[in-house]
Amino acid sequence: AASPGARDSGGRGRLVQAARGATMSDPKALVKAFMQGVSAGVVDDALLTDNMTFWSVNSGESDKARFTGGIALLAKAGNHAIRYEIVSLTCEENRAVAEVESSGTLINGESVANSHVFLFELQTGRIAKVKEYMNQFVVKDKIAPVMQSLLGG
Repeated sequence: AASPGARDSGGRGRLVQAARGATMSDPKALVKAFMQGVSAGVVDDALLTDNMTFWSVNSGESDKARFTGGIALLAKAGNHAIRYEIVSLTCEENRAVAEVESSGTLINGESVANSHVFLFELQTGRIAKVKEYMNQFVVKDKIAPVMQSLLGG
């Protein structure tokens, strides 16, 4: 599971420090640092290739800028309290798969929880591609409306 100290009052600095040590020589540490960053709403750029892509069943393919903006907005929608905990993690060669559980409370007071599978492709010691599968109805019915309201829509 992601370390409970991944985010505290000085959490961003701790996340950056953890991210700097995570490389493909330790793909599990790389994936764990990525998931801690998703929980915090910011994934250290050092973890990602310049042309990193993210795909999910909800949003399709995103470039790195859209992905990082999306997780920042998600963190805001969850008042920086949605946590992504790794249940299982398997790494082989340049690929990793993580089973992840998320939970938290949205800024509208509604509780949210979901189950996810993240597939990772690693290149040059960093994350090049991520694919996320989850219960899309949780996102559509609970999370997306809050994110839309933050965007003024």
